Amino acid sequence: MTNPDRVKQSVDQLFPQMVEWRQYFHQYPELSFHEEKTSTKVADILRKMGYPVQTGVGGFGVTAVLEGAKAGRTIALRADMDALPIQDEKECEYRSQVPGVMHACGHDAHMSVLLATAALLKGMREHILGRVVFLFQPAEEMIPGGARDMIGAGVLEGVDAVYGIHLWTPLPTGVVGLKQGPLMAASDSFAIEVKGKGGHGGLPHESVDAIAIASHLIVNLQSIVSRQVDPLKSGVISIGTIEGGKAFNVIADRCSLKGTVRTFDPQVREWIQRRIGEVAEQTCRMYGAECNYQYGWGYPAVVNHPVEAHRMAEAARSFLGNEQVWEIAPVMAGEDFAYYLQQRPGAFCFVGAGNPDLGAQYPHHHPRFDLDESAMKIAVELFIRTVMKELGEGLS
Repeated sequence: MTNPDRVKQSVDQLFPQMVEWRQYFHQYPELSFHEEKTSTKVADILRKMGYPVQTGVGGFGVTAVLEGAKAGRTIALRADMDALPIQDEKECEYRSQVPGVMHACGHDAHMSVLLATAALLKGMREHILGRVVFLFQPAEEMIPGGARDMIGAGVLEGVDAVYGIHLWTPLPTGVVGLKQGPLMAASDSFAIEVKGKGGHGGLPHESVDAIAIASHLIVNLQSIVSRQVDPLKSGVISIGTIEGGKAFNVIADRCSLKGTVRTFDPQVREWIQRRIGEVAEQTCRMYGAECNYQYGWGYPAVVNHPVEAHRMAEAARSFLGNEQVWEIAPVMAGEDFAYYLQQRPGAFCFVGAGNPDLGAQYPHHHPRFDLDESAMKIAVELFIRTVMKELGEGLS
């Protein structure tokens, strides 16, 4: 039996267990910074595999280390563990049992993938020159995220490269999508409160209409990206909420806006942050109002390192073929895996998990979100082959 056949056969044999793990996590999700039972379950599974386990890492983080047969480099692999405050609307045996909480982004499957990777790599220990660190991270979904706390706890000490995988329903099962350089956007937030002067709806000249001013402000904010940012660079400013007024015949004295900013270039990110404040202040002043502006710095952009992204792509091609490994356009969603890539070389990629025939066609964060569980096999094999391309001896 060839080495590629041996890896695939091992993954296939473990697949029923992977499904069982994933469906357990799906039924019992926990929100960001509250993954106590989830981390306990992960730690118990790792201990049964024979791993020394460290818990309480940067919160509810869990780590385990595989020592290869010989000395060499150290690679870290990461999975996230938290769920979202969304009611699960699927009709299936493994739907969430926790009201108002569900794994709507695939983190349940990410844990299963990394557990399976840990199990299979342990059986390949004699072929590994170096160490593999398994990172089970809490709180990816909620800023400030869990990555920084885990890094602060020392999980990257001695690590030479770090890799992550996201199962991704916008891509069909069987496809791996990645690219060198920026892959996912920096994701920031902002809030603006327009402070005018309330009054009678029939006497607008005696008031300063905060809602009318906020409407002008929304239009002006949209011109920042469309007319003031270099079109060869990219950015997004989106208003998510607008709240103002309490009665149909009363001119509101205050109106609040909240929105998000997505960018890839750090200089564009800094400039947009300043420009939103300038536009808000000047628009309000023009109409006789004041404003309060707050900007929340979120995750930085996920920027893949060339060598590691190429290694991951070659690992994918080795068992999927060239046509199934796509160089994709950057995605405007955010990910705190960015912090790992700021500290160490590494790469992050998407493994397609979309399959309409199985009901896996809903977008991430949708109440009916689900994924094609067979995509987990591809993710496990990709992790294993990436490790073996860097640390392997006689198996790649």
